[in-house]
Amino acid sequence: MSATILLVEDNHHYMKINSEILSAKGYRVLEAGTLTKGRELFIKETPSLIILDIMLPDGNGIELCEELRKGSDVPILFLSAKKEDEDIIVGFEAGGDDYLPKPYSLNILLKRVEAMLNRTSRIPDIIHRGALDIDVFASSVSLDGVELDIKKGKEFDVFFFLAKNENRMFSAEQIYERIWRQPMPTDDPAIRKIVTSLRKSLASSGYTITSEYGKGYLFERG
Repeated sequence: MSATILLVEDNHHYMKINSEILSAKGYRVLEAGTLTKGRELFIKETPSLIILDIMLPDGNGIELCEELRKGSDVPILFLSAKKEDEDIIVGFEAGGDDYLPKPYSLNILLKRVEAMLNRTSRIPDIIHRGALDIDVFASSVSLDGVELDIKKGKEFDVFFFLAKNENRMFSAEQIYERIWRQPMPTDDPAIRKIVTSLRKSLASSGYTITSEYGKGYLFERG
């Protein structure tokens, strides 16, 4: 599955050429011309990387970066006409991973994107969440060395998706689309059944999966 890149850019020229060149390289590209749209797409799509302008019609990209950094480590590459040293420093201090002043070489942009995605795609064998050890490649979860009864396949996939996005809310439809790679059939109980099973397995782990009616599910300390 190719990486998903979210472009948040109000300049139609930059949006068009960036979208075209990234799509030609096989990336799935999402386009947002405002901070509001960018925020909506980030919540809905969980992109692999964000390319973020700073000066936007409804706000400042720095503010969005700071907001996202409160609950996400998604790589963020700033593209901006603001090119003074102090502007670039502000971008990094806000949590940006890279900064490319406009105008720029498209080849350099592609190399920056490739390097950032390569760094973040290196998932460690074991991911820790409190006393939980998540073995990504064995699709298993252990609590203080004792393996939990979390089934391999879709049940582990749902667990891992929520665990790596700790404290972020996802609707059943969003989870289904990420795991099954297709729209969720109407009233499909699959996610609800899996979450019920996971809650039992996590009962003494210090973590749980909570739900909010009409909004969805999130993995958090219980």
